[in-house]
Amino acid sequence: MKDLKQTVKQWLETGKVDIFLGYRLVDGHPIPHGFSTDNLEELAGLVNSDSRYSLEKLATKISRRHPDSVIGMLARDCTQRALNVLAIWNQLPLENVKTLTVNCCPSPSKSHASCSYLEPEKPGANKIKFGLPLNSDVEETEVAGQDERFSRWMYEFQKCIKCYGCRNICPVCFCKDCSLENTDLVHSGRLPPDVPIFHLVRATHMAGRCIDCGLCEEACPMDIPLRLLYRKVNSIVSNVFDYDTGSSVDQSPFSVLGDKVTLEPKPLEKV
Repeated sequence: MKDLKQTVKQWLETGKVDIFLGYRLVDGHPIPHGFSTDNLEELAGLVNSDSRYSLEKLATKISRRHPDSVIGMLARDCTQRALNVLAIWNQLPLENVKTLTVNCCPSPSKSHASCSYLEPEKPGANKIKFGLPLNSDVEETEVAGQDERFSRWMYEFQKCIKCYGCRNICPVCFCKDCSLENTDLVHSGRLPPDVPIFHLVRATHMAGRCIDCGLCEEACPMDIPLRLLYRKVNSIVSNVFDYDTGSSVDQSPFSVLGDKVTLEPKPLEKV
C-alpha cells in the first residue's frame, strides 16, 4: 500500500496525471475519491479495497467537462475492458487515462470469462422453484424448456422496484438521453415497472457493450440475475458477429446505423 501511495503522489507531483481516481477510507468505509495536488494529504487515506465502484463512469464525466485532463485510476481486469469499450464509443480517449493495475477482486482467475468474484448464491425455496439463482450459467439455464425459462425470467423481472441502480452503476452506460426514462416506452415513476419492457430495453443496450463486471447485480436490491441476462445477449453478439466485447480497441463498436449494421454477421449454423 505504501508503494501505491508513493506512486500516486509521484504521478500527481510530476504532472503525469491531473487527478487520480481511487478509494479513500472515510469513517472506516472506502469511498470513491479524486486525489489531486490540491489535497495530497488525503493520500494517507488511499486504500486498495475489495469494494468496487465504476471509477470509469467518473472518468467519463470528468473528461466531458475537462477534455484535456489526464486521469489516473486504479484498474482491475474489468476496468480495462470498460475503458476499451468507452474508447471504441468515443466516450473516453485512452491516451488521457493512466491506470495502476490491482488484483481482480477477489477472483483467482485472470480471465474475465471465468471471473467469479461474486460469491455463489445459496438460493431460497422461491428462487429454486420459480426464479434463477445468481451466478447461473447461460448454458445451464437454457436446458429448461422455453415456457419454463419465460416464467422464471418473468418471476425475476416482477421483483424490480425500478430503482435504476443497475443503470446508474454501469461503467459503460453513457447515453445522454436514457430510453429507460422515455415516457413513450417506459413510464418513469410508475410502480411496479412495466414488465418486462424495462429490463429488455436495457438488455438490448448492453448487447455488445456489457463487460461482465457484475456491478449491476451487486447494486440490485432484489437479487435479479442481471449478469446472466447480459451474458446471454453478449453471447448472441459474439456468436453472430464474432465480437468480443472489451477485448481491445481494434474493433468497431457493435451498433446499428439506420438499416446498416457496422459488422458483417457470420452465417448462422442453426435457424
